[in-house]
Amino acid sequence: MTENNTTPPVPGAGQPGDVPGAQPTQPMPGAQPVQPAQPAQTVPMPGVHAAQTAPVHEAQHAIPAGGVPYASAGHAAVPPVPEAKKNSGAKTFLIAFAGALVACVVAFGVMGAVNAATSAGNGGAVEPGATVSNPQGTNITVNGEDATLPEVVSAKCLPSVAAIDVYARQTSGYGNLYGYGWGGGQQGGELAATSLGSGVVLTEDGYIITNNHVVEGGEAFEVTVEGVTYEADLVGADPSSDVAVLKCQDASGLTPMELGDSDDLVIGEWVMTLGSPFGLEQSVATGIVSATSRSQIMDASADPTGMSSGQSTIYPNMIQTDAAINPGNSGGAMVDAEGKLIGINTLITSYSGNYSGVGFAIPVNYAVSLANQIIDGQTPTHAQLGVSLINVTPQMAQRYGLTVDEGAYVAAVTPDSGAAAAGLQEGDIVTAFDGSAVESASDLMLDVRGKQPGDTVTLTIDRGGKSQDVQVTLGDDSSSQQRQQAPSRQQRYGYGQLEDAA
Repeated sequence: MTENNTTPPVPGAGQPGDVPGAQPTQPMPGAQPVQPAQPAQTVPMPGVHAAQTAPVHEAQHAIPAGGVPYASAGHAAVPPVPEAKKNSGAKTFLIAFAGALVACVVAFGVMGAVNAATSAGNGGAVEPGATVSNPQGTNITVNGEDATLPEVVSAKCLPSVAAIDVYARQTSGYGNLYGYGWGGGQQGGELAATSLGSGVVLTEDGYIITNNHVVEGGEAFEVTVEGVTYEADLVGADPSSDVAVLKCQDASGLTPMELGDSDDLVIGEWVMTLGSPFGLEQSVATGIVSATSRSQIMDASADPTGMSSGQSTIYPNMIQTDAAINPGNSGGAMVDAEGKLIGINTLITSYSGNYSGVGFAIPVNYAVSLANQIIDGQTPTHAQLGVSLINVTPQMAQRYGLTVDEGAYVAAVTPDSGAAAAGLQEGDIVTAFDGSAVESASDLMLDVRGKQPGDTVTLTIDRGGKSQDVQVTLGDDSSSQQRQQAPSRQQRYGYGQLEDAA
C-alpha cells in the first residue's frame, strides 16, 4: 500500500530506533513520616527504612491516580456478606436457617453442622481433619487444631514468606537528600541497614522473588525465612517490571509457595496478603480482589534540578485489593483461598503514604515468568512493537492539523521490527489496540507490555485522515540496547515531547 499521509510529522520527533517501553526506576524511601495531605499517588516503595527516616517524597514518582508500593499489615477480617435489610423476611430467613442447623446436628452430628456454618461464612471453627469449603468452592483439609480459613491459609503460606534486610553504605552531604544519593554526596563507611522488605520462596534451595525497588541500591542482603537468617546474593533484576531475585546462601529444605493462576481471578474473591509491614515479620491481612487489569506507568525519578535520574517502570494488568498493604510488604505474597500465590505486593494508592484500602500486586504469571528467566541467567524479555511515540493532544492536533485529537503518534519506526514488517509509518496515529481505545502513548505502551513476544495484535491507525486496521506480530527486546539508548522523558524533540516507546 502506498503511503497517503497528509499529516506532517512532528518537527524533530526523534530518530528511528527500537526504544524499549519500560526502563528502570529508583526506589522511594520506605516507612517515613507522613507529609501534609497531598493528592493520591501511586509509587513503588522499598518498605521500611531502618537507617533513617525522611519525608515521603511521593512527587518523584507521581502518576495519574497514583500511590506508593508498600506491603500489607494487620489482621483485617474477611469482608462480610452484605447484610440483608432488617425486615420480617430477614427474621424468617434466620429462623429457617437456625432450624436447618438444628436438623443438621440431629441428622449428621455436630461436625456436619460446624462444617455447614463454616462453608456459609468461612468464619466458624472446624474440627481437626474436617473439610471446609472456601469461597471458590475448593476444599481445604485441616490437619491440626480447630481453625478458620484465614488460619489455615496462614499456616500453609507463612513458611514460604521471607523478610529482607537491605544494607548499603550511607551517603553524606547534598547527595543524601531524601536518601537518593543525588549531587555531590560521597559514599563511605561501613554497611548499614537501609530498608526492609518482603519476598516469596520459589525453590527449596533458596531462590526468593521480590520487587526491584526493594533491593535496588543494596550492597548486601539478609533473608529471614521461618526464623532462620541467610546471607543472600542478588541474582538479577528487571527494573522495567520491578521484579528481582535473591539467592539465599547455603539454603536447603525451604518451603516453596504453591503457585496459582492469576489469569483466573474473579473480582470479589477472597485473598490474603503476607509480609513484613514496618518490619513486623510474618504479618497477614485479608480482603478481596477489588479489580483486575489495573495498569500504570511509574515515571523515572527526577533529581532536585528536574533532570531524569532513572528509567520508567511498567506495571501491566495489576491486581487491585483492599487487603492491607503498607511499607515493608513490597515483594511479599498475595494468595488466594487455597493458599496459592497469585501476586507480588508492590504498590498502594494513598494520600498519606500508608494503607488506605487500595493496593496493587503484580500478577504471579507475569512476575514468576520474569523471575525464571533471571534464575536461568537470561535477560528478561518483553513484548515490543518497535516504535517511538508521542502523545496526541487536542492542542497538538490543532497546531499540526491532525485529524484525531488523541492517540499515540508514531514518531519513529525501528527497522526489522514487527511494526516495520506490518507497514507502520512515521506519522501514523494509533487509536485502538485489539479493539480497545488508545488515548495516549502510555496506553499503547501498557497494551503492548501486557502481551507476550510472538503475539499478533490488531492496531487501528489513522493515516492521513483515513482509519485502517493493521495486524502486527510483536517482537521482543532481547537483542536491543534500548534501555540505554532511550532518551529521557524530560528531553524535548522540537515541538513535541517523546513520551514513550513500545
